[in-house]
Amino acid sequence: MKWIEEELKRIEKKSLFRKRILIEGIKDFCSNDYLGLRKHPKVIETSVRILKESGLGSGASQLVSGYTKYHKELEETLADFKNVPSCVLFGSGFLANVGTIPSLVGEGDLILSDELNHASIIDGVRLSKAQKYVFKHKDYEALEEFLSQNRKKYKRCLIVTDTVFSMDGDIADLKRLYKICETYDCMLYIDEAHATGVIGETGKGGLEHFGLKHKDFVVVMGTLSKALGGYGAFVCGSKVLTEYLVNKARSLIFSTSLPPHICGGLIKSIEIIKMEGKALIRKLRDTEEKLLAILGGLNLDFKYFKTPILPIMVYSEEKALKISKNLFKEGIFIQGIRYPTVPKGQARLRLTASLNYTDEDLEFLKEKLRKVIKKKGKNLRKTN
Repeated sequence: MKWIEEELKRIEKKSLFRKRILIEGIKDFCSNDYLGLRKHPKVIETSVRILKESGLGSGASQLVSGYTKYHKELEETLADFKNVPSCVLFGSGFLANVGTIPSLVGEGDLILSDELNHASIIDGVRLSKAQKYVFKHKDYEALEEFLSQNRKKYKRCLIVTDTVFSMDGDIADLKRLYKICETYDCMLYIDEAHATGVIGETGKGGLEHFGLKHKDFVVVMGTLSKALGGYGAFVCGSKVLTEYLVNKARSLIFSTSLPPHICGGLIKSIEIIKMEGKALIRKLRDTEEKLLAILGGLNLDFKYFKTPILPIMVYSEEKALKISKNLFKEGIFIQGIRYPTVPKGQARLRLTASLNYTDEDLEFLKEKLRKVIKKKGKNLRKTN
């Protein structure tokens, strides 16, 4: 259709055109496989064994016949790992957010959402039909002021935030949000997609990082596809909450469940983190420090908040796309992130730390960054 072609041309003209890229034979430096568990021998061995036993897929949704002993064990393993009473699985992080948020609040209720929350949270908020208030990133004073003036107008109230924000790598102040929720009788929904396995002394995520214990007003969502190395998502909370979601969350009820072999592999991933969590976190921080040395040595503009997300700030959409393409030609893949994933004028190369990298890989990255960007590091810095 002609209008589709015209729209694509318009997108391409703005340097915002997106396409899928095959990265075989290319060194990936922007994966979310932070702990290197995706190809861990024990994870693969477990998954293959269950694949041969149970087959490729689950065959049905959880409420028909797609709920196996492996799904149940994974839920129990996640609940124990997150130190919460109960857990329920979803097919993906997107399905978890668009299914859970509208189940918790609706017309006549209020959602307060950080402006840099993930797109799946934004869509979940829209689907809920609740009144929304989007507060500036981590501006908890504005959040509290709004609640002090408006909380009594609404029956239920839900504060929603990423724990680790996926594009900057900074961390929400969950301790502050706990106090706000207790003061104003709100539910707190935390998206731990980039926090699970990444922060906290043993990788348990935001609650461990801040020394907080789970309370019934807290809903802990997370993905299984980042540091855990698999696919799918979970929502943890009280037993009453998970039973409620099994009955109300449409994206759970009407979706085929995760394949059993994926569940089995993830159980093994969590077992590895439980056994080696402190050491894995230390190694991840060490890798981050090595990347910091490379970026600093090249005089690049970057962000770092002691998480494995280290965006190289380019600002220009066109320049981010060009640098990413040139690095790809040199055997390095770092995706250029542009609007609408990030605000206009905030384009970046989303570099991440991973335990997959060897010292040779990091030296290769340094060499290619220097070659492609050369001595133009200062030109990547934003000018007023």
